[in-house]
Amino acid sequence: MTIEHTTEATLNAWQAQLEQVRQRRLERGGGHAGLAQPHQVQGKTGLQVMTALLEGDLPHPYMADTFDCELVELGDGLAVFQATPQLKHYNPLGSVHGGWYATLLDFALGCAVQTRLPAGIGYTTSQINLNIVRARSYQDRPVALRGHGASRRASGRHI
Repeated sequence: MTIEHTTEATLNAWQAQLEQVRQRRLERGGGHAGLAQPHQVQGKTGLQVMTALLEGDLPHPYMADTFDCELVELGDGLAVFQATPQLKHYNPLGSVHGGWYATLLDFALGCAVQTRLPAGIGYTTSQINLNIVRARSYQDRPVALRGHGASRRASGRHI
């Protein structure tokens, strides 16, 4: 099997996964941006909240529309997003803005951490470091971002 064939098969699988997620959300009345209401998340673990978002029972964040990214897979300590940069994500020099990469990294890692949190506990990103090793273009194929996160309890706080 050639690398090109393997790449094409991977891209086809990603596209199928994305379409399945979008279709499932629409069938359940979801698939739109908005804000979850407190009663919709009260008493739910982070994984339960993220699953409701993935299934379309909760609206996805407005930022996901801005950055053209989709949550496509979840697990305990895992969140996978798909995204492709658009021209609107370019900086004045004609390349994808570093903020696009950083935001997608924050989406994936933050949501992965959230899947590990008990009910009633939230999170926020306090610091993020990023090294971009390959430029992307709006003409590129989609990228999958796999976030793996953990939640630890120290001094009475989750970190």
